[in-house]
Amino acid sequence: MPEKVVPGPVQDSACIREAVCIHTKKIFDSCKDKDCIEDLRLYPTQSSQCAIDRAVSIKPGSAELLHVYIDVEPVSFNRGFYTVDVRYFYRVTADAFVGAARPVEISGLCVFDKRVILFGSEGGAKTFSSQACFGEMDEQELRKSGLPSAVVEAVDPIVLNMKLVDVCECRPCDCELTEIPPCICSCFGSDLNFGSEGKRVYVTLGQFSIIRLERETQLLMPVYDYCMPEKECACGSCCEEDPCELFRQVKFPVNEFFPPNAMGCTDGGKREPDLPGCCRK
Repeated sequence: MPEKVVPGPVQDSACIREAVCIHTKKIFDSCKDKDCIEDLRLYPTQSSQCAIDRAVSIKPGSAELLHVYIDVEPVSFNRGFYTVDVRYFYRVTADAFVGAARPVEISGLCVFDKRVILFGSEGGAKTFSSQACFGEMDEQELRKSGLPSAVVEAVDPIVLNMKLVDVCECRPCDCELTEIPPCICSCFGSDLNFGSEGKRVYVTLGQFSIIRLERETQLLMPVYDYCMPEKECACGSCCEEDPCELFRQVKFPVNEFFPPNAMGCTDGGKREPDLPGCCRK
């Protein structure tokens, strides 16, 4: 039997010392999604709109997920289930080609809404804490104290396509955005153009996300021991040695000159930089 149990797979011979009651968040339901979001309207900055109006073509750039707004409401016809309304805010960049000149980088806002229904169980208890709370009470939180918490995990989307169209070719279902959080607008450095005149840009994004509903609860868990760090903190002076000496200890990057035929690791997926031990992060 090992002398000390460490985090990871537990052997049958491991000794459980006690059972403890912990307070944590339990996941009641979750889902993963791979959304192909077609023809999202790009709301560019004012300077970007000037370049778009003169552009003859456009080249896709990148997209960054700025913020996700989440709202949870109970489903009236199915107890224990809740609708989770999610609004994604993206900052999208692209290159606009104006004649034979060099491309002009443009940026703007895209917004995507989606709704899922998940099971979140039922609970009517109101939870209060002695932790310091600055400011006044949040009335909206008081009204929704019995609801589960929704969590959205998402990565930056992939720009799949981008279209430049004249205003006469715009989609009839386009709706003008009027309420954008100030914190989102401040991410662009200048005012956004929400008007209906001039050329428009439509973006197709690929979004991966995981959505889950959680509730705070108490669980009985087995305990093996206190979790004490085993790794010692590296001294700050060990990396102040002669840089040429440190460089001599670095292995030659063969794969940079001779790329491997297949991607993958032969050491179980764990690769560390070939640096001196005390300088590894």
